[in-house]
Parts: sequence; structure tokens; C-alpha cells
Amino acid sequence: MSSEIVIPLSILVAYLLGSVSFGILVAKSQGVDIRSEGSGNPGVSNVLRVLGYRSGAAVLVGDGVKGAAAAWIGAALWSPEFGYVTLLAAVVGHAFPIWHGLKGGKSVATAIGGFMYLAPAVGLALGVLWLGIVVVWKRASVASLVVMTLVVPALWFIDRTNAELAWAVAIAVFVLVRHASNIKRLLSSSEQLVTR
Repeated sequence: MSSEIVIPLSILVAYLLGSVSFGILVAKSQGVDIRSEGSGNPGVSNVLRVLGYRSGAAVLVGDGVKGAAAAWIGAALWSPEFGYVTLLAAVVGHAFPIWHGLKGGKSVATAIGGFMYLAPAVGLALGVLWLGIVVVWKRASVASLVVMTLVVPALWFIDRTNAELAWAVAIAVFVLVRHASNIKRLLSSSEQLVTR
């Protein structure tokens, strides 16, 4: 199959995969519209607040797996560098899901899941760090900002290619920009804790 077909098709499939919102689906299975509860965000942290740790864990795993699957699509069908491109497509899909009116989450779990596939040591370390910060400080936004700030230096440290680093920068910046409202609330000391 030629690159003219593989590349755009892979990006489209990764975006559609990313558009599957486990936050919305898990909450809906319990009769809850997560977009009308708590912060209204269908991501892991809001599901944790509204529905508790079991539901939050299900969303965390689901969103992480779809990120890993999207990265695998690009890496397996084309090249390791292209895995970062399809991961970015899934990250965008999670934030702007076509299946859910383009109103999605902030893509942290999806991004970390993809990094776990593309750079297992880095992805696993970031995932553990994220969980550790959430458990200790109970602020998912702080955990997300920290790991997205560290991901590119960590990939550079393990000698990833310039192309991989460039796409990782795009992913990290996208996720950080999605947290603009959280940053404002952190600065004003009004950010919510991850508690039920």
C-alpha cells in the first residue's frame, strides 16, 4: 500500500480512535452525563471526583490504551517517528471528539499511553510520576503539567531522533495549552482537588 494511502488513513483512524471518550462512556454506563457534572470535563480527574476511583481507573486505562493503540498504528504501518504523528492525531481526537460534539478532555492519559508504547521507560516513568503527584497532592492538573513539561527532556535524554522530539513537543504543547484554565485556577488557588 502506498504512502499516499497509508499516511492519511492512519491519521484518520488514530483520530477516530482518540475520539472514543471513555469518560463519557463509563459515566453513561452508570446513568451519568459527566459533561454536566463537576467541572464538566469528560477526563479522568472529573470522573474521579464525580464517580470515584474505580470509574476513574477504568477511564485512565481506556484512554491510555487508545493512545498506545494509535501510536502502534503509525509505528507499525510506517515508522517509529510516524507513531508520534498518529499519537498526536489521537490526542487531538480526545480533545475534539467527532463522536461527542467535539467536546472532549485534555488528553493527558491518551498522551501518556502513547508514550508508553513509543518509549516504554519514559512513558512508564511519566505514568508513575503522574499517579504519585495525584495521590500525594490530589491535583491532577499539577501532575499533568509536570509530566508534559518533562516528556521532551526525557525523550532527548534517551536519544530519540529530532523528528520524534519535534512531534513530542507538538503533543506536549497541545496538552499544556488545553490546561490553560487549570493554570489560571492554580494561580488563584481555586483549583479543585481530586477527591470524591
